[in-house]
Amino acid sequence: MIGKDAAGIKPSLLYSIFTVCNIVFLIALALLCVIPIINILAISFSTPAIASGGKVTLWPINDNMKLFFNMDAYNAIIHNRFFWSSLWISLERVTLGTALNLAMTILTSYVLSRDSDYFKARKYYIWFFFFPSLFSGGLIPTYLIIRFTGLYDTIWSLIIPGSAGIWNCVLMLNFFRQLPKEMEEAAIVDGSNHPGLLFRIILPVSKPVIATVALFVMVGHWNSWFDGMIYMSSISKAPLQTYLRSLLTIDLSMINDFRTAELAARQMSTKTLRAAMVFVTALPIMCVYPFLQKYFAKGLVLGSVKG
Repeated sequence: MIGKDAAGIKPSLLYSIFTVCNIVFLIALALLCVIPIINILAISFSTPAIASGGKVTLWPINDNMKLFFNMDAYNAIIHNRFFWSSLWISLERVTLGTALNLAMTILTSYVLSRDSDYFKARKYYIWFFFFPSLFSGGLIPTYLIIRFTGLYDTIWSLIIPGSAGIWNCVLMLNFFRQLPKEMEEAAIVDGSNHPGLLFRIILPVSKPVIATVALFVMVGHWNSWFDGMIYMSSISKAPLQTYLRSLLTIDLSMINDFRTAELAARQMSTKTLRAAMVFVTALPIMCVYPFLQKYFAKGLVLGSVKG
């Protein structure tokens, strides 16, 4: 029949079925991501006995199984000096690390995006950057380098080692190579040099890929905890994720500075405090992501296709 496929089903009906299935699948996937966050938030607001008993689901409750908001865990965070010091270190790391990583990535990607006719040694530098992405020097050599270069126990030990990510360079390099050659040729005819070509022509039209790389770098620095554990001598100098990891694996009494022992013993449990810190730690990234999300998909797609 005309207008139907071999099975006798109209294409419009197939499209409607696919749309409904796609919507249901995406809603289920979104719930799988959101429900754990809601559960953590509910635990942080619940009373210690209910939280420790594993009875909290998607809303905070008290000992009488009624809706209840217990703020003791968040009050303890506010009065915890280690939390605020580690939060400041993480903010400093994200700010300095994102700025340095973007600068290194942009400069490296611009040079490698030039044709071999303009940059004769391009293929050698491509292999120079590609080889470390396959083989790493290992943990001990990296630690010794950090130690002997004087970076140990400083904020720069968390920033400099990853200041030029190979994958980010590839993403931005491919984006630069997809830009129309006519723009560059017109700028060169007008007498523009390479710095002018980069900062006046290329970067203004590269906001999607810059925002994408910035988001990757920010999330990477914010979530990183292992380097803070091996490059910092004490928990007071560690970033927030390293401190949070210590909370999840070590007794709270060893590393926390609460107002009084009574507050820690009677008004909250380790489970509610940990849940509160997990939520507070994830909150900054959840606030930043919506502002960069409009650039994220476009920059990722355009930069991932080789031009």
